[in-house]
Amino acid sequence: MEEKRFADLGVVEAIDALYAVSRYKRKTDFRFEGSGGSIYTASALFLEGIDFNLVYFPLKHLGYKCTTIVTGELYASLARPKTLSVRLGVSSKLDFEQVRDLWTGIVTAADEHGYSDVSLDLGPSVNGLAISLGATGETPKITAGRRPKPKTKDLICVSGSLGAAYLGMQALERQFQDLEKYRMIIGDYLKPDLSPGIVSHLEKEDIYPSAGYFIRRSLADTLKRLSRDTGLGVKVYADKIPFEGNSFELGKRLDIDPVSAAFGGGDDCRLLFTVPIIKLETFRREFQTFDIIGHLAQEDVGAVLVTPEGVELPVRAHGWRNEE
Repeated sequence: MEEKRFADLGVVEAIDALYAVSRYKRKTDFRFEGSGGSIYTASALFLEGIDFNLVYFPLKHLGYKCTTIVTGELYASLARPKTLSVRLGVSSKLDFEQVRDLWTGIVTAADEHGYSDVSLDLGPSVNGLAISLGATGETPKITAGRRPKPKTKDLICVSGSLGAAYLGMQALERQFQDLEKYRMIIGDYLKPDLSPGIVSHLEKEDIYPSAGYFIRRSLADTLKRLSRDTGLGVKVYADKIPFEGNSFELGKRLDIDPVSAAFGGGDDCRLLFTVPIIKLETFRREFQTFDIIGHLAQEDVGAVLVTPEGVELPVRAHGWRNEE
């Protein structure tokens, strides 16, 4: 039998292939039923040199961002944060004060998002700083019971501008001297914001998204997962994608199309919800920080980007086979 190589597989197919040699099946979320509702878990691993660069990444911001990312996965499931488990692999180049700065960022974000308990473990690392986070959150039974099944024409909504984080990272990597000019864009990369009240706000307005995702790898990856998990098509309109104020000016300097940054850049740290179209007016009025960028469609549509001229382009995402 011919050996498979990672170079021949996308990340998604590689994971599927690994599941195939076990008795387990891929799950889109990890949920357990508790006495008061559904318990969700989320986890993330961050590696120095892969996920962050300590040359320009302040440790307090790094801790804050890592906690924000794992918390966003809970909010996408409409879960309120409960517990956070932190394990740090610390390299010899970091002293105690630096680790304390990282921890300060973690617990600052944890406090903002209402975690009741945070645990910490430390271990050595010979390959740079490693940060592993595991979180649990709870969705009340009444909320879980009111979430509808995804349908065609459900609105695809995102919680803020896209592509800025990737552009900000590129500006830092290239050591631009006028970084203050792009303070908002760089801030999207170094210290992304996430509203702690989003779940309560949705419940208050009687809006229950049919699907929810936290955009981290890229918008394209999220749309592919949305189509795969719902069994429906996805249409997103290029002229509806929100961008930070001077993304196009910075994109021109970097020779990077902001639309490409939004679709393939990653690290945006935004929520994506699909909202029943019947809730359109309420959602527009009450959730003005969100932008409606498209809708679910018939299955045969696949995942497509619609240009201003009406041309439908297939969405391609890193990590999916034959689409690198």
